[in-house]
Amino acid sequence: MTASKPPAPPTTPPAPTSAPAPTSASASASAPAPTSAPAPTSASAPAPAPAAAATPRNRRSEATRAAILEAARERFAADGYERATIRAIAKDANIDPSMVMRYYGNKEGLFAAAVTIDLRLPDPASLSREEVGRALVTHFFTMWEENDVLTALLRVGATNQDGAERMQGVFREQVLPLAHRFCPDPEQVPARAALVSSQLLGMALTRYVLRFPPAVAMHTEEAVAWLAPTIQRYLTAPYPQ
Repeated sequence: MTASKPPAPPTTPPAPTSAPAPTSASASASAPAPTSAPAPTSASAPAPAPAAAATPRNRRSEATRAAILEAARERFAADGYERATIRAIAKDANIDPSMVMRYYGNKEGLFAAAVTIDLRLPDPASLSREEVGRALVTHFFTMWEENDVLTALLRVGATNQDGAERMQGVFREQVLPLAHRFCPDPEQVPARAALVSSQLLGMALTRYVLRFPPAVAMHTEEAVAWLAPTIQRYLTAPYPQ
């Protein structure tokens, strides 16, 4: 006789389940999220700030430089280069002499910055091609004899970079146009003007700065007679073969 199985224990009723948590989709549906402000476009970007105005210190510096240059021009014109002094110029400008040295280094640098040179060359259109050499040399001797500013600038230019650049500018701006007028080849104009300058400045250096006795003793008419044909050739002759 087979034994019967014991009855199964009664089952426990299932526990009630809790309501499902709302999903992110449903949460966003029930409470709309705040929208962020749109990014500014290039059109709405703020304009760049204007350049800063000159500071009081810069304005004082410019005013000081202007006062020094004005006083230097008047003092050089009244006393000449040799007798004018940094101390006298500073006194005229109502500043300490050390300020002049600070801005311009020495008298040579100040002179190069302050001086204005006008060679007062004749109008090239008024010169004949056959006589341009003599006319130019005669004019330069007149300028050298009457204007010690040119001599001072030549002296400064031989020893001071600012003076050299100032002298270069004078000849570049005033002699070069005359060479353009008479030179047979436009490409050679700078070289021709440099050759002309070498003769005129060389004579001025030996006669007025270094004061070689034979150059000083030479009559102006004789010097013109020597130099004029050379200047004429530099300006008008064909390129040497």
